[in-house]
Amino acid sequence: MVDTIAENPIWYVIFVPDSPTASLFFTGAVLYIILDQRKSNSERSKLYRAFRAFVEAFALITSFKYGIWAVTMIWAGAWQGVPVGTDGWMLTASHLAMAVEALLYARWFTHRLPAVVLVAMWTLANDFMDYQRGVFPRLPQELWDDLPTIDGFTIGLSIAGILIALAFYRNRSQQKSSGS
Repeated sequence: MVDTIAENPIWYVIFVPDSPTASLFFTGAVLYIILDQRKSNSERSKLYRAFRAFVEAFALITSFKYGIWAVTMIWAGAWQGVPVGTDGWMLTASHLAMAVEALLYARWFTHRLPAVVLVAMWTLANDFMDYQRGVFPRLPQELWDDLPTIDGFTIGLSIAGILIALAFYRNRSQQKSSGS
């Protein structure tokens, strides 16, 4: 964030904290699940349901994306000679857990299509900012020559996360319509 603020317009900073933002939204999504156990979703206001849907869609898409992205970048760097070290192993475990927990909790999420569309726009805009405006997370120097590939991989992860959110939404909609 410090580098982004020093080298770019201040508003770029909202695109910087990728994994922390995903974790924040995942925490919010879990809090919604815990707090809403006593009331059905239909007993909540439309604004409440819309905001919850956005938080959950954001949590699912970005936790999956950045969990996989970070693990891949750590080990792509290792493949090119960057020492992994204890911090690399800790980051691998924690980021892999981000992706897995998002998939495990998604069945309790209530996100809907408009939320997925909004998060999809945000996520793809973030990819643009990362690789077209240069505010991507720090990478070891050994990976800088791979930036076009990393850009494509990142966009692919965004699309995969969006498709996963849509699949969970579709499955939930089908279950409701079949009365399950």
